[in-house]
Amino acid sequence: MAKKKTKFMCQSCGYESAKWMGKCPGCGDWNTMVEEVEVAAPKGTRGAFQHSATVAQKATPINSIETQQEPRVETEMGELNRVLGGGIVPGSLVLIGGDPGIGKSTLLLQVSAMLANSGSRVLYISGEESIRQTKLRAERLDASSSELFIYAETNLELIHHTIEEVSPDFVIVDSIQTVHHPEVTSAPGSVTQVRESTAELMRIAKTKNIAIFLVGHVTKEGQIAGPRILEHMVDTVLYFEGERHHTYRILRSVKNRFGSTNEIAIFEMLQSGLKEVLNPSELFLQERSSGAAGSTVVASMEGTRPILVEIQALVTPSSFNYPKRMATGIDQNRVSLLMAVLEKRVGMLLQAQDAYIKVAGGVKLDEPAIDLAVLASIVSSFRDTAPNVYDCIVGEVGLTGEIRRVSRIEQRVQEAAKLGFKRAIVPASNLGGWDYPEGIRVVGVENVNDALREIFPQ
Repeated sequence: MAKKKTKFMCQSCGYESAKWMGKCPGCGDWNTMVEEVEVAAPKGTRGAFQHSATVAQKATPINSIETQQEPRVETEMGELNRVLGGGIVPGSLVLIGGDPGIGKSTLLLQVSAMLANSGSRVLYISGEESIRQTKLRAERLDASSSELFIYAETNLELIHHTIEEVSPDFVIVDSIQTVHHPEVTSAPGSVTQVRESTAELMRIAKTKNIAIFLVGHVTKEGQIAGPRILEHMVDTVLYFEGERHHTYRILRSVKNRFGSTNEIAIFEMLQSGLKEVLNPSELFLQERSSGAAGSTVVASMEGTRPILVEIQALVTPSSFNYPKRMATGIDQNRVSLLMAVLEKRVGMLLQAQDAYIKVAGGVKLDEPAIDLAVLASIVSSFRDTAPNVYDCIVGEVGLTGEIRRVSRIEQRVQEAAKLGFKRAIVPASNLGGWDYPEGIRVVGVENVNDALREIFPQ
């Protein structure tokens, strides 16, 4: 007779407790404890697709361990290959998250067709659509191959059996929240189900050397739904970002055991599917107004790629007792900090001004090198004076008003020169030690006052 065990688990961090609590002691979130009922199998029995008897291994000195270069499988999407670190590593477990309708299934179905057309066998497991619905989407994307198999199922035992039968090189599971482990009594999508299903798929990937892609739902805060341990278990975590009002999508790497993190790939959503954007800087600047006050351009690093992005500011007199500070695409606290630096170090009276800051195109920037460009856009809007349209501004601003060094300045300036900018305003500590590109003048500034005199000579 199987024994039942009841416990409570936090949906945010996976904290377990024998009793229900309103506030999770692990992460501090409220109302996240969910009841989980586990059924223990009788002694001497094992599930139909559980681990076989494990063989004990001996500890090995690290000097005697031989290493080899991880083989990679490249797709026809160069952007995806770069985000993955050079291609797909066989036996890896990749998690892709994003808002509903952002294009996760579209991307994976396109990649599946590319891999199948190149001679690999791909199994696409859909837990949310029937095989006919998947076929309709595949026809729209022109994704057809005899090596691409579609399977609509959510039972993990049947999925495991199909993997054994088809023997694919790649498996796509859409989505992990719909898959349920038959030996776990919790509902699909619960903490226990997601954890156990992912653990079983990870075992399949490692033992059979199959690369498995998992689609993950996200919460309203934009985080992967389910226990945080899900992101720790997989090898790579990719987030699909973008807005419904824009046609492009950003695929961002936030974890990668086989490559660099914080890499991004940019795609444009078309009727025929996702298309790579090879020059994202040109895309983000194509609608920039010439000679507009409050507009500056910054060269931001996204992983190993420099991207030129327009930063817009609107500073207006406030009609409230407490002026508004709103930001889109950057941290709002960063805007408040930079406005405080302007008041203290430059003497600008901004206490009665509303400030609205936006990164044009919906891009999200979080590196400190954008500080000087944000500060210059605020000053430009406040004084109603447009900066030079051919200026690219880079630099971190300290609380004492100094302009601090930034990383990879050479790549940033080269990207600006490639798009026709004539002058780059950078930290003075970044000058020297590298060759300046032709056609662009590099100017170094040491503090905020020097930078503003250079940007607004009038």
